[in-house]
Amino acid sequence: MKQVIQSARSGKLSLKNVPAPRVRAGSVLVRVHASLISAGTERMVIDFARKSLAGKAKERPDLVRKVLDKARRDGLAATFKAVMARLDEPLPLGYSAAGEVIALGPGTEGAFRTGQRVALAGAGIANHAEFDCVPTSLAAPIPDDVTYDQACFGTLSAIALAGVRNLGAGLGDVVLVMGVGLVGQLSAQLLALQGARVIAVDVNKDRLELAARFGTELTWILGEPGLAEAVGALSQGRGVDGILIAAATQSSEPLELAADLARDRARVVMVGKTGTEFPYAAFMKKELSLMVSRSYGPGRYDDDFEMSGVKYPVGWVRWTETENLAESLRLMSPSLPRSLHVAPLITHRFAIDQAEQAYELVTEGSEPHLGVVLTYPDHAVPATALPASSAPASGRCALGVIGAGSFARTVLLPELARLSNVDLVALATTRGHTADHGQQTFNFLRSTTDAADILADPAINAVLVATRHSDHAQWVAACLEAGKSVLVEKPLALSMEQVNLVRKARHSANTFFQVGFNRRFAPFAVTMQSELARHPGPKVISIRVNAGALPPESWVNAEAEGGGRILGELCHFIDLARFLAGAAIVKVDAQAALAPQETNDDVAVTLTFADGSLASILYTSMGDSAYSKERIECFAGGTVLAMDNFLSLSITGNGKSRIIKARAGQDKGHSEELSAFVQAVALGGPAPVDEEELLETSQATLLVLDSLRLGHSVALD
Repeated sequence: MKQVIQSARSGKLSLKNVPAPRVRAGSVLVRVHASLISAGTERMVIDFARKSLAGKAKERPDLVRKVLDKARRDGLAATFKAVMARLDEPLPLGYSAAGEVIALGPGTEGAFRTGQRVALAGAGIANHAEFDCVPTSLAAPIPDDVTYDQACFGTLSAIALAGVRNLGAGLGDVVLVMGVGLVGQLSAQLLALQGARVIAVDVNKDRLELAARFGTELTWILGEPGLAEAVGALSQGRGVDGILIAAATQSSEPLELAADLARDRARVVMVGKTGTEFPYAAFMKKELSLMVSRSYGPGRYDDDFEMSGVKYPVGWVRWTETENLAESLRLMSPSLPRSLHVAPLITHRFAIDQAEQAYELVTEGSEPHLGVVLTYPDHAVPATALPASSAPASGRCALGVIGAGSFARTVLLPELARLSNVDLVALATTRGHTADHGQQTFNFLRSTTDAADILADPAINAVLVATRHSDHAQWVAACLEAGKSVLVEKPLALSMEQVNLVRKARHSANTFFQVGFNRRFAPFAVTMQSELARHPGPKVISIRVNAGALPPESWVNAEAEGGGRILGELCHFIDLARFLAGAAIVKVDAQAALAPQETNDDVAVTLTFADGSLASILYTSMGDSAYSKERIECFAGGTVLAMDNFLSLSITGNGKSRIIKARAGQDKGHSEELSAFVQAVALGGPAPVDEEELLETSQATLLVLDSLRLGHSVALD
């Protein structure tokens, strides 16, 4: 399908052919008929992408601090790779579209039907693309008498409506709208529809005249004298009851003007991006309220609401972003006595094939414009990727990859691309632009948005699974059942049912699985294990992990998707302890700190091994991320081994110490892990790591949660 994509590094915009998305649970697949270019928001994104690295750093100093912290902790090489991978990500443009439902995902039956006309919302979701897969919370039906060209204004109308609701203007209130671009025009109309008396200011005379056609009572060219007197005359000297700022400027002049024209205790709502240095004295004397409106309304930026379909109680939240979108569309119906007029806002239409010219118009301002609509052919059909028919070459690893998130793009795929005995056959991701970008970047033969294509392809004998945690076990089982060896990123499973699913699939398969526990492959870890093995008898192992805090809303913390950091990350260190001890885990005991936070990221875990060895793992998010992340100390037979963040290793014995430094920077074993997997596939096995050991450490990780719940140690079966 055709989709508008921008490079985050260079800012270059292009129309690309990428795999079409496949319908997913809780979502509908839509053939797009029209999408709206939002001159303000999208131009801001484009302008940022076009800045140099120095320009990006100047605009986002918060990100610079994170980069410097990572460089201090992990070294320059790892930081540079992470930054470059992030900048290489393709940016899908567009967030307001309309089209026809062509497929329903599980759980959407009854909410929508095939052939139904819908408006779509959401950055990265309602893209400028021939097909979009959209969660039901970001879609709403289009009235029969509203065209696709009009309905593609739905998202911007919902933004305007959310701002109007936050303003709380009532019948007869005098409201000032600053800036009458698309959102300002829509806001002014909505305010007039609910009985407010609207004043509009802008620098563009034509746009002010357009606003006056649809209910604005007073218009004023910004900068011309007499505005304060005109506002006073209309408001009987009180000043305006509310101000809605829909302008886009680096200046703080809108807030200064608001302070001058507002009445006592008026409300100021920002839906546009302006400077934010407000005149404190004027705001304080009038006791003005300032609010930044959150996009389309309640539910925006809440993944539980938008992506998982969790609903808000209607008694507490009447007007969610979904309801605002639906109401905006209803108000567009010309059959209403008074309606929202969006057709007059359209100044240009371009076919999707002319998208680059459309964006040139918007970004360069070569001629006056307001609403720029992209149109799409109504006969577009999502292409289906066809698997190859040939078998993989003998003695080689023919690899398919499922999932290409940040870690896969930054670490795994670059390492795999350097190996000589692996053929990168196919890449599957849920979004077409990431699949296409991964294919081009790492030279895969083809890409797809349907992971089933990977399993059905006889040219593939091995699979890397790098999806989110909840999918890992089912993909491992499916790959084994399809006769393909599989390397899955940690964790292997989020429940014992999933562990047993993998165990059952492995027992009936003639291929193997491996879990992405890369630390056991790290050169320093291998050296430590070798030194410990020289001392028979019990060992004592201490692992301290200064993990750093994750935002509570991170998908890793979502129970159904990430399972939390204990299952998702602590498993790394349980496996490392198992590798260093060289004996089976027989008991798990865990304690959690009672920290004032929503997530359980601070635990102390003790592992008891069959040979009497002990391992203590302290995992915490309370520390400063600039400090060393991982420190491992091992004690056995009069020898002490201490490794700091995979950058240095000290070995102390017989009263002497020697320190080994990592010559090429931090090495956590990713290259060695991937090389071992590829070599095992190419040679037909055996698995690089005993699979029963991987099942054991996965079970031990799950028992950490059992121990926390029960309040005592738990034995492995």
